[in-house]
Amino acid sequence: MSDHDTRGHAWKTAPSAYLANRPSAFAVPPQPVSRYLPMRDGCRLAADIYLPAPLPGTSAPESFPTVVIFTPYYRRFRLSGTGAEASPNAAKYRDAFVPKGYAVVVVDVRGTGASFGTRDTLRSPSERDDYREVAEWIANQTWSNGKIGSTGISYLGAAACFLASTGHPAVKAIAPLFSVSDIYSEQLYIGGNLSKVWVEAYDELMLALDQDRRELVAKFPYFNDARFHGPERVDEDADGALLAAAIAEHRNNFTLADLAPEFAYRDGAAFHDPSLDSGSCSPYRYLDGIQPDVAVYSISGWYDGGGYANGAITRFLSLPHDDNRLLLGPWDHGARTNVSPWREKPASDFPLLGEVLRFFDEHLLGMDTGLDSESRIHYHSIHDNLWHAADAWPPVPGNERWYLGAGDTLSPHPPSAASQRTFRVSFDWTTGRKTRYERLGAANIEDYYADWAEHEARLPHFDSAPVATPMAIAGHVIAHLNVASSQPDAAVYVYLSEVEADGTVRYITEGLLRASHRQTEPCPPEYRTTWPYRAHRRADAERLVPGEPVTLDFALLPVAWTLAAGSRLRVSLAGGDRGHFPQVPHGRPPVLTFGLGGNGGCYIEVPVSNAADGR
Repeated sequence: MSDHDTRGHAWKTAPSAYLANRPSAFAVPPQPVSRYLPMRDGCRLAADIYLPAPLPGTSAPESFPTVVIFTPYYRRFRLSGTGAEASPNAAKYRDAFVPKGYAVVVVDVRGTGASFGTRDTLRSPSERDDYREVAEWIANQTWSNGKIGSTGISYLGAAACFLASTGHPAVKAIAPLFSVSDIYSEQLYIGGNLSKVWVEAYDELMLALDQDRRELVAKFPYFNDARFHGPERVDEDADGALLAAAIAEHRNNFTLADLAPEFAYRDGAAFHDPSLDSGSCSPYRYLDGIQPDVAVYSISGWYDGGGYANGAITRFLSLPHDDNRLLLGPWDHGARTNVSPWREKPASDFPLLGEVLRFFDEHLLGMDTGLDSESRIHYHSIHDNLWHAADAWPPVPGNERWYLGAGDTLSPHPPSAASQRTFRVSFDWTTGRKTRYERLGAANIEDYYADWAEHEARLPHFDSAPVATPMAIAGHVIAHLNVASSQPDAAVYVYLSEVEADGTVRYITEGLLRASHRQTEPCPPEYRTTWPYRAHRRADAERLVPGEPVTLDFALLPVAWTLAAGSRLRVSLAGGDRGHFPQVPHGRPPVLTFGLGGNGGCYIEVPVSNAADGR
């Protein structure tokens, strides 16, 4: 099975068909022009400028639209030898857009690469100001037609949102790929629980890159090439003195592991600067600065970290723009892997940047691409491997309730008799090392949750009867749990699996919540949800009374997955995940008691549509 866009009939013109009929009229220049751009405070940012080169016998227009990429992962490496790609982080955008008639500008953000300055946090307000100045510089170049777009994966995609939020009139379209909207709930403290892999691995990666520690860079597969010799200099820096001075400044960069405890709640701020909280680093905080005429295409994958798909969905819901689109595929972070265990090969077959090209062609080149006739949402369902189209989120209008019952059953019928399911949490239990979280630590994983059956077998679980026909899930499964803890706090994890007719257990998705963060409230306009929302304020945190039941309502991470006829739906429960999240509470594994049946028994709401038909 493949994730190719011809699986199903979701597009009138599939991205691959559009790309096949979109000629390349230009060439990528052998080398970019590389220079420093001065910022308002004297900080200098290193930028590479790629202008479309005319093919033999042709001429180029005087001006082009520009796609700008902001990266902390080196705009370009200095190379020794031949055969290596000097720009592994940005080459895909250069090669996708320059031949089609776009200038591409790649910028090392302040405190990284060959740029000067220091970083005081992730995507700081200072960086946001830089982005506006870079846009102003681009708009004033003779080769610019005055229209700017931005895209990129992860940090780069969030930077595109920051750029658009500056309100610069030249910015007309952004395509944030696999990028968060709220670093607190989607990246740093998922369900109120610190994401250990992301914090620890990110610090190590950025230390290695920012300080040009090549022995540390070699630990990360993306950058492990002996021909890489640190960030490339700008053209004016013939002897490397400017680069050395810039890297010396980077030694004062913040470290996320040190800063993260000050962000333990969403309203937690750095003590030295109360204006610096997780929201000031998050695109959602600035959405009202994105002008209504800016087109936005949010793209993510079902296994995109611990909440990046939520970032794409809430961005789609929160921006009432003329052309606001959403694409969700069977991918990990960055779509390096098609996560479906039934795929033919790990690599994705979907022409992702071909879809982004069509979007930019419409809004930056002014071409009639037929985009207006396409649905605003496209998503892929795993197992049946089909693409679907929708015009609203959630794509499934209603939910089915499935009740956890005595005898470890899962049924659409509520149990009449009340009972309980009790177990002691094991802090030694783990989801393994092939999870959606390792990918955020720059691990190169191809077979996600391949050992899931081994890990899941240690958990209490509830199984449905075999489904008579395919069961198509699309959206957020919501857990409604009645639970008591023997300790004043606990973390509750819910896992959804498909148990195939032959007994094979497949991980579908998961959700988690720290019980002290259980208070919900209506979502704010800048972070629209269709699932339970939490402000995660310190004042809202509330300890449990040991032995006293409380209600926990929270969403599992979104997914589209079609169970095969004869499979069972399984709900599994845990109270920890070693290696991924801290113990709650430390050193005191609680006994958890779940109320089943009667009034207020545990159940899940599952967004189920009819058997998939490819629409």
